[in-house]
Amino acid sequence: MFTKSALSFFTGAVMLAGAVQAQEIVVGGKNFTEQQILTAMTGQLLEANGFSVDSRGGMGSGAVRQAMENGQIDTYWEYTGTSLITYNKVEEKMDADATYAKVKELDAEKGIVWLDASAANNTYALAMRKPEAEKLGIATLSDFAARVNGENDLTLASNAEWYARPDGLKPLQETYGFELSRDAVKRMDSGLVYDALKNGDVDVGLVFATDGRIPAFDFVTLKDDKGYFPAYALAPVVRQEILDANPKIGDLLNALSAKLDDATMAMLNAKVDVDKVSIENVASEFLKEQGLLN
Repeated sequence: MFTKSALSFFTGAVMLAGAVQAQEIVVGGKNFTEQQILTAMTGQLLEANGFSVDSRGGMGSGAVRQAMENGQIDTYWEYTGTSLITYNKVEEKMDADATYAKVKELDAEKGIVWLDASAANNTYALAMRKPEAEKLGIATLSDFAARVNGENDLTLASNAEWYARPDGLKPLQETYGFELSRDAVKRMDSGLVYDALKNGDVDVGLVFATDGRIPAFDFVTLKDDKGYFPAYALAPVVRQEILDANPKIGDLLNALSAKLDDATMAMLNAKVDVDKVSIENVASEFLKEQGLLN
């Protein structure tokens, strides 16, 4: 028979032990819509399955990666091309499968595990207004290059970074054999590119393949028929230490990854950016629709 004080001590010890066992998972994320949705979905999914979650979204790409390497965050969603080129400084051109295998290998050395890659590939793309593209017969980047070399009457909107970077416009022109005049390229903030293209201020715009404004604004992306743009497959990454202690996290995030592709991410992004639905609601509605959340 326990005394009242002994029973209180025993009960407190059990509660403390339970709190210790229920490890808190720190979920990171980058500072744009797609990543904010993924951060919310990850947090909601883990919490629904018994984990305590500390969400730290809205970080810069370099900051979230450094936080992962330093053990300050436990999991987030990354792009294969970003890890290959930006974090691991690999310049060799690789296809999607080879890119995934290489970053999985290199990041494992840093204690970072790549879980299953989704079918979503948020790479760069060039887009046009669909009616104009169909009118001019432009479906591929080779078609675009031929038009520039022939009529030379198209203008392109690009952010300043991609215009100048070593894997940006200049090598794209070299790969496809065309050259836009300086006046034909309009440099602006990434977000303004979509409005400029929608309003007819330019003919072609640099976009991200899973941006929700592409279908919402009736744009069409030009097929990269020579495989110039790197693969940026979207996948969850988690620290090895955390995964070893909580293997269920891998199963949960792999199940979510299997539900994502370009069209799905574009639809989710559009709900936030175009329809102005809250990120938390977009995340929870999708998880429920896919049977991942009750």
